[in-house]
Amino acid sequence: MHRLPTCTLALALAACSGGTRATPTDEPRAAGEPVAPDALAGPSAAEQARARRAAFANPGGMWMPRQMIDHAARLRELGLEVDAAALADPTAAPLSAVVSLGGCTGSFVSAEGLIITNHHCVQSALQLNSTPEANLVETGFVAATRADEKPAGPSQRVYVAQKMTDVTAQMLEGLSAIAEPRDRGREVEAREKALVSACEQDRPAVKCRVSSFFAASEWQLIEYLELRDVRLVYVPHRAIGNYGGEIDNWAWPRHTGDFAFLRAYVGPDGQPADPSPDNVPFQPPAHLELSVEGVAADDLVFVAGYPGRTSRLQTAAEATRMATWTYPRNIEKARLRMAVLERLQQAGGETAIKAGVLRQSVQNVLEKQEGILDTVARGDLLANKAADEAALRTWAAADASRARYLDALDRLTALLADTWAFEDEHEAWRDAVNASSLLAEAVFLVRWVHEQQQPDAERKPGFQARDRSLVEAKQRTFTRKFDRTIDRALWELMLTRAAAEPAAASWLRPMLGLGKRGKLDARAIDQALDRIYRGTQLDDEAARLALLDATPAALGRSKDPFVRLAVALYPLVEALVAREEADKGEALLVAPVYAEGLLAFRGGGGVAPDANSTLRVSFGIVRGYQLPGGEPYTPFTTAPQIVEKHTGAEPFDAPAALREQIATAAWGPYAAAALGVVPVDFLSDVDTTGGNSGSPILDARGRLVGLHFDRNKEGVASEVYFLAETTRSIATDIRYVLWVADAVDQADHVLRELGIEPAL
Repeated sequence: MHRLPTCTLALALAACSGGTRATPTDEPRAAGEPVAPDALAGPSAAEQARARRAAFANPGGMWMPRQMIDHAARLRELGLEVDAAALADPTAAPLSAVVSLGGCTGSFVSAEGLIITNHHCVQSALQLNSTPEANLVETGFVAATRADEKPAGPSQRVYVAQKMTDVTAQMLEGLSAIAEPRDRGREVEAREKALVSACEQDRPAVKCRVSSFFAASEWQLIEYLELRDVRLVYVPHRAIGNYGGEIDNWAWPRHTGDFAFLRAYVGPDGQPADPSPDNVPFQPPAHLELSVEGVAADDLVFVAGYPGRTSRLQTAAEATRMATWTYPRNIEKARLRMAVLERLQQAGGETAIKAGVLRQSVQNVLEKQEGILDTVARGDLLANKAADEAALRTWAAADASRARYLDALDRLTALLADTWAFEDEHEAWRDAVNASSLLAEAVFLVRWVHEQQQPDAERKPGFQARDRSLVEAKQRTFTRKFDRTIDRALWELMLTRAAAEPAAASWLRPMLGLGKRGKLDARAIDQALDRIYRGTQLDDEAARLALLDATPAALGRSKDPFVRLAVALYPLVEALVAREEADKGEALLVAPVYAEGLLAFRGGGGVAPDANSTLRVSFGIVRGYQLPGGEPYTPFTTAPQIVEKHTGAEPFDAPAALREQIATAAWGPYAAAALGVVPVDFLSDVDTTGGNSGSPILDARGRLVGLHFDRNKEGVASEVYFLAETTRSIATDIRYVLWVADAVDQADHVLRELGIEPAL
């Protein structure tokens, strides 16, 4: 492993800047001898900025774009070369080039709708286009022409943020006057739907969402352009895009080329449209410029994207619950699912392809949660959370005007305890109902039918007329992703697990259609599943789509076992929804007050809200890290190290074409000056989480230098408590992306569209 020098602040000005430094001579300067002008000159502005970056301790923060203005002075000191205001406006470059893919992030990199994201973000699209004879999940894909680009899937969307409006007053005004918690929750939901409806009225190309921040003390109405025709352009081989697989997942060093290209299309009139051969490439409001020079150690970088969820503003009780109950149970169940999916990967055919894609997803979450618990066990995370909360209580108790913050914290803690007791009681039931994707679809469709009996404005979000086109698209996607063998195996797993709990017999027997006296064992479950799957036609797309227009009476007459079970479960599901509404309504009066107190205690503007799948910006430094007692990790890996790691067996099975090109040592313009070879991945301490996958890493001039795809295992606990010393984000270096496209895959047309002339 190549190691780069680590410099302290004291040494940085003299030895690490790469600029001019004093050179010792054999002869001392004579008294009175004039001093050369260069000797009098202090460090240059660039050298000073580099020294400040080397000494910078990142506080973390996934900042709302507007908050970047608050960091303008610090960013200038760290060497920012663009106006900080450019990082504060989501509707202007470069942020307007960053898009949500619905779970991942992408960014436009050409004026013709070309999008770059992660390899692992397009696994579903590859699977939808794969057959046992042409397994694109394995081989990757390069479209020779635009006519050869393949659909990314019926439900794939690209969301381009266009406007953000503060609607806090509209959402919160008068809520305290509503006495019943469930009514309060319903009122907030009604206000949200009204705002969305007004935003989307007569604008079919626009999707609007109301998102809350700082524990629902702030609300924003966000407007997105929704692009519905998305196609695969270029994805490298699996053993490039997922090199190292689960062994290297959440680890460093990494050698993963986690990149892929999509393209967004619109109708001939330039407006979003359903997929059609007549559609034309979308012309984005902005696209990112790539930097072939890339970045070096101690450089300033940014990440812009749509991070999913963090819980740093949670209470100490919530952190303890996570560490002692939620994650341990999730890990146990994920390991069981992994074993089932690993077995099914040996089945061959489409079942093996689908099991492999699903297993990668399960394994990713599993290892992340294992990493969080490992960090909790090794460190003082829970103690730190408790100490922080104790300090908050001391601060609030010191002033009578802050008493409401203590009251809110106490009420919130009591509410959470009540909610957790309910979760404990229903855990096995929820697991059993959710384990089968076919049953989950049946439950959704039954809810859909019942919701349609209400006026559109009174239906639940997700069940309104505005949602129908996406619901239909998801049903078409479900058809291509569903596999009976996988579905049955995973459902049987969770039913068998539930049967081991005596209390589950009261609901498990009727769920499976078993009598009151028969054995509730593996044989009985197996026979019940044989009957249920033999009698269903719900895996037929036409049958599911037809249910969208059914009536409750028609559902009651259905003979399909999954539909009948979903009908029987409907009252229980509605009771759970009512419970969640009441909990939400209760929290609406106390959580915002707690958040207000926490922000006042921490200094207000210096706090980033928890991630909630809205656009955020983080900044940091390209740097390695060192664990106590361990060797220092340098921030770059290189292409030759791929061959050193190669074993010929998955996951270290680098393709022959890749190894041959590495052997030539023909790096072209893509070699890093400090390394002499092409870098593969790099580390930085930018703050990221799930949903940031595919996020562009930008340099101090706003140019694309990498793609975020992972974090180190020691840093995943930053979702709860940011640990600056060991939290690192891992990115694929853009120079490796370009080198692979040029030297390995000969994707010359893609390079030229990126503004790069092929050189190899």
